[in-house]
Amino acid sequence: MGNRTTYAGRRGSPFGPKLLVALVIAASSLFAYFSNTDFNEVTQEKQHLSMTPDQEITLGLQAAPEMAAQYGGESTDPRENQMVDQIGNQIVNKTAAASTPYKFDFHVLADDKTVNAFALPGGQVYITRALLNKLSTEGQLAGVLGHEIGHVVARHSAEHLAKQQLTSGLTGAAAIAMYDPENPQSRNSAMIAAMIGSLVNMRFGRQDELESDRLAVRFTAESGYDPRAMIEVMKILGASSGKGRAPEFFSTHPNPENRIGRIQEAISERFPTGVPDNLVK
Repeated sequence: MGNRTTYAGRRGSPFGPKLLVALVIAASSLFAYFSNTDFNEVTQEKQHLSMTPDQEITLGLQAAPEMAAQYGGESTDPRENQMVDQIGNQIVNKTAAASTPYKFDFHVLADDKTVNAFALPGGQVYITRALLNKLSTEGQLAGVLGHEIGHVVARHSAEHLAKQQLTSGLTGAAAIAMYDPENPQSRNSAMIAAMIGSLVNMRFGRQDELESDRLAVRFTAESGYDPRAMIEVMKILGASSGKGRAPEFFSTHPNPENRIGRIQEAISERFPTGVPDNLVK
């Protein structure tokens, strides 16, 4: 009887070390995430971050050549470049972006087919010629650039990387804890854990876009541009996305038509008595 009890204990023992390893990984991931915090003066939020502003700047500069190459390189049209530089720098110089450690550079990409704009961590801001050609006013361009500047000053890249590291650690721990090589069904549980982690990070991405929209309303107004031009930008983006777009829940970016309502709310909050007529449209 004693031997049978010992044997049963030995059969159960492999699950102990596996669970312990999972708990250590989960605890380490949580500690790393919650112990690295900083207060963002622009957004007035406490953030969990995994890199310093200097590291963000370095990362952005390192990635810049490759990113530009993916869109046909930078435009050589001096008129395009001057216009984007002028409006981008006006937004930076007249808003809280000027008080951040980031050094902003604005680039027009030669791609005339891909409608896109994006920012790298640290201040490298890009707009494709395809999107630029669809914009008809300075206010619309200011809205696009203000949105991308918002991503930089809100430190979304550093914040997202920290969240990604956290969810990777937690889903990895869950996979280790749930996987049993003698039970094929446990593999499905591990895959579900990884999927949940991916969806969490997608959700964070959508919230980043909405926060950048709110910052763009603030930045465009502060720098003399009419934030209502952003509504027209959303319509342009919506028309460019086509009918084959994936459902919003499984997309990193909110649908443009759903962003319009949020932008209108932000404009009403900033200008409860109406937008002044002297802003550049």
